[in-house]
Amino acid sequence: MSFAKNLINGTNFDHTSLNALQKVTLRAVVMAFLFFGLTSVEGMIMRMVATGPINPLPEMFSLPDHYFSIMTVHPIVGIFGSTYQLVFAAFMFLVPFLTKKPLYSVKLANFVWILITVGTVLAWLASFALHYAPLYTLYWPLPADTKQFNVYGGIVFIVGVALIMVGTFGFIYNIYATVFARVGVHKDKTTKELLISGFGIDGMLNLWHKLTGRPPYTKEPALSLPVVAIFRGTVDTFLDALVILGAGVLVLVFLLADAGGISLDTTSINALLYKNFFWWGLDLVADGLVLIYVAGAWYLLATLITGQKLFMENVARAALMLELLVSWMVWSHHLLGDQAQPDMMKLISGEMVTAFELLTQGLALFITLVTLWKARPLKMTMELKYLLGGLVGFGLAVPAAIIQADMGMNRVLHNTQWIMFAHVHIALIVGLYMTLYSAVYVLWPIVTNGTKMYSSKLSNIHFWMHLIGGIGMGAFAGMAGLDGMLRRHLYVDGEFNTFMILAAICGTMVLMAWLIFLYNIIMSVGLRGLIGIFLPSKDKTASYGIEE
Repeated sequence: MSFAKNLINGTNFDHTSLNALQKVTLRAVVMAFLFFGLTSVEGMIMRMVATGPINPLPEMFSLPDHYFSIMTVHPIVGIFGSTYQLVFAAFMFLVPFLTKKPLYSVKLANFVWILITVGTVLAWLASFALHYAPLYTLYWPLPADTKQFNVYGGIVFIVGVALIMVGTFGFIYNIYATVFARVGVHKDKTTKELLISGFGIDGMLNLWHKLTGRPPYTKEPALSLPVVAIFRGTVDTFLDALVILGAGVLVLVFLLADAGGISLDTTSINALLYKNFFWWGLDLVADGLVLIYVAGAWYLLATLITGQKLFMENVARAALMLELLVSWMVWSHHLLGDQAQPDMMKLISGEMVTAFELLTQGLALFITLVTLWKARPLKMTMELKYLLGGLVGFGLAVPAAIIQADMGMNRVLHNTQWIMFAHVHIALIVGLYMTLYSAVYVLWPIVTNGTKMYSSKLSNIHFWMHLIGGIGMGAFAGMAGLDGMLRRHLYVDGEFNTFMILAAICGTMVLMAWLIFLYNIIMSVGLRGLIGIFLPSKDKTASYGIEE
């Protein structure tokens, strides 16, 4: 494919280094999709239980301790085990190609996927086997009450989350070490120039110079726009990892003390301060991972698919810088229903600044669509289909969330399935994952040395089943929320049976779509090829003198 050739063109990788990078990327991608399958199965278990009397699953899945343990670990597996791994794999491959430099350390990249995989498995075992089920994972009240939770399950869970966060720090270090390396095109660039470009400041300065009639601040920015998005989003990823790890360590202290017979008073922790700290960090997962990373992916995919320059590139760069300020100020929308939260914080952070995210994300969607429109006619390739599907997902999910950024509407909607499905599930399953599928199809010929996908027909079936199933599940379960169905609640009497049956049918479509995609991948590379991804390479990578 021409865009794949354009991506690799001009990048001076030796065969050994490229092979090592391909292999570590595929390892993380395979694990990410296996975890996606696991989280899909978990989701279907919860959907089936909610159908009440017609639930065909064994009774054990309807027991509160088991049901809520699945609910607890479901986002850990889906967001960290699957989404983080897939995003990190794509970016540790793309950053070297976009900067035309080798990845700082393939060895560290291997360490990252192993840590996240082991951490996710430990968290899953703690909940599924030991029934550690605090629902909000690390949220207040601190899930350290051994009268309610298995202390050993809690310890294993926190250790698993900690390993995921350590792996995240490894990814961040690898990305920044690659960007700031004084080699290749950046041999003569200063740290100041790379920072100005990395934060999108050069885009703002270019716009200002244009408004004031001066020559552009720079005609050739130090970093391409997709790298700016990765650079910028990684700032939020670093901060959220610090917060989640810090919250985990705090919970672990209480758990270990209880296990040792020492009783610590959880009321010694200021509850309101802790909740603000927790949500400030956790919301950066959404802003760094979902909004900023996705915007960068859209820009890259649009330019690769069309072969043309991005529409309003300076505006896009400036918007990424603006999103830095916005993403740090919106956490209070999670606390709109908290009576202790100051009203001014609810108004400014929870309502006004949150509403601004509709503009920043809408701008990214607009720029991407205009770039595609200006390049017409375009062939409807799988890459373009999935990109459009991702745009549709966020076009639905972001407004669904902004509706809740109002203290009145929040009281009606926030504690219902509306937020979890009309917003969260559509944003992740349709918006984020379809964008990532587009990236997978773009990178496929590069990371597999030109291997063709086994069946384009299966790719199309996967696309439509995933799109319709994802939107349908989000819509029907969201309607149940509008009808009063609470989240974090166990329904076994079929109170919302019609909506739950329809949501379960659509959820089954998503699960079947994943199986079709997995079959297509296995048939493309062969079972031996799939296993070979995880076998040690015979070659050694020479990048920065670090061996795989």
